[in-house]
Amino acid sequence: MKLEILSPTGTIFKGEADSISLPGTYGSFEILGGHAPLIAALQQGKVHYTVSGITEALDIQGGFVEVQQNDISVCVE
Repeated sequence: MKLEILSPTGTIFKGEADSISLPGTYGSFEILGGHAPLIAALQQGKVHYTVSGITEALDIQGGFVEVQQNDISVCVE
C-alpha cells in the first residue's frame, strides 16, 4: 500500500507500508492492503504503521484519513 502522512509542517512519511492502525473518532481501526474506500475522522491518540516488518508510532492530536485503491492519505495535527 502507498502511505502518505502529512502534517501542517510537512510530510512525515511517504512510501510503501504493510499496515496502519489509526485512532478513529468511533474507535481504533486498522487498514491492510485491499481495504474498501474510506474517509474517516481521527481523534487524539497514536498512529502505528508497519514498514518491512518494523512498526513506527506517531502521536497525533486529530486529523482525517482517506483510503482509495491501496493509496492511503493521512492528514494529522
